[in-house]
Amino acid sequence: MSSPYLSFDAHQDAWRRVDLGRLVEVLAAPEKKQAVVRDAARMIDEEVGSKGGIGGLALKGAYKIVTSARHDFVANSLEKLMPSFASRLEPIYDERQAAAPQQPLEVYFTQRASDVANALLSITDERAQRSQRGGARAAYEKLRPSAHRHVEEAAPKIGRLLDRHLS
Repeated sequence: MSSPYLSFDAHQDAWRRVDLGRLVEVLAAPEKKQAVVRDAARMIDEEVGSKGGIGGLALKGAYKIVTSARHDFVANSLEKLMPSFASRLEPIYDERQAAAPQQPLEVYFTQRASDVANALLSITDERAQRSQRGGARAAYEKLRPSAHRHVEEAAPKIGRLLDRHLS
């Protein structure tokens, strides 16, 4: 059963009414949202910190620049985007509920890591498509394959985070 909710559409800089599925409803609930955002920000910090090699060094450097300029950047971004993230993951969640409701999302998201990555990155894909800045769009397109790989690698942890907050 879905319920109405106001969601901020960053692309149009406006609030819009959406119908929510269970995943979105739970993650957007005021009593859960801050804990989910806090845990997701911590997970992102850990994921970035765990990256090795030259690519990991570049990722860590870029992340440090962003978080040094605004220490709350990740949490603020997650808070704004959480309803969108949850709505994009909702079909995968619903498929798991129909096929294997007792299976932890951590396991299901591991099996569907590419789908999880595509669902989450579709939000930034859309933003990049609408960007009026050709250089930013080109940079995003160049980094998109590595972003996909990083999100795939994080899929089990995303599932674990959702399991924790949905229980």
